[in-house]
Amino acid sequence: MKKNSNKFHKTEKKKSVILIGCGGHAKVCADVILNSKKYKIAGLVCNDKKKSTPPIIGADNDLKKLREKYKHVLIGIGQIKSSEKRAKLFRNLKKMNYVLPVIISEKTIISKSVKINEGTIIMDGAIIRPDVEIGYNSIINTNAIVEHDVKIGNNTHISTGVIINGNVKIGNNVFIGSGSIIVNNIKIKSNSFIKAGTTVKKNFEKN
Repeated sequence: MKKNSNKFHKTEKKKSVILIGCGGHAKVCADVILNSKKYKIAGLVCNDKKKSTPPIIGADNDLKKLREKYKHVLIGIGQIKSSEKRAKLFRNLKKMNYVLPVIISEKTIISKSVKINEGTIIMDGAIIRPDVEIGYNSIINTNAIVEHDVKIGNNTHISTGVIINGNVKIGNNVFIGSGSIIVNNIKIKSNSFIKAGTTVKKNFEKN
């Protein structure tokens, strides 16, 4: 009889990630990371000189220097009226050779067939069904529901409690406000702004 070998797995060491921002959205991002099994917060990058937890380790102009010590970064700046600030920051971070990981809350339901691109965060309570594709640098906020075969572009914010039904196609740089409902098979063009509580029943082609 063979003696069982010791096959205990070592706990994976958490990777340090810089969080850019110190506003309300950054607080929620920090909460997701603090409960993560993969990542821990190295510190915040914020231009405000205020005390905070986690601590502020630099301002925007320190990012290039911080890259010498840290590899991973997440954009914790929210997006409502415009995606321009987040999009520009994403491009600059890529030029500095930062890695922007996908951050997924431990409190989500996500199909194995879902594809999520770099720099995107999935918040607590989100449900994402089969064959969904989500672009880079996007936000799927708390309790959002994304049904099967939905395509979501880059730099797009799906707000709290949004329901996106099957086969919806959403472009880049889109904001969908809290509690909105997008019915099946709808197309939402890039750069669209949908206010909170909207029910979208036909293709959305206005800002």
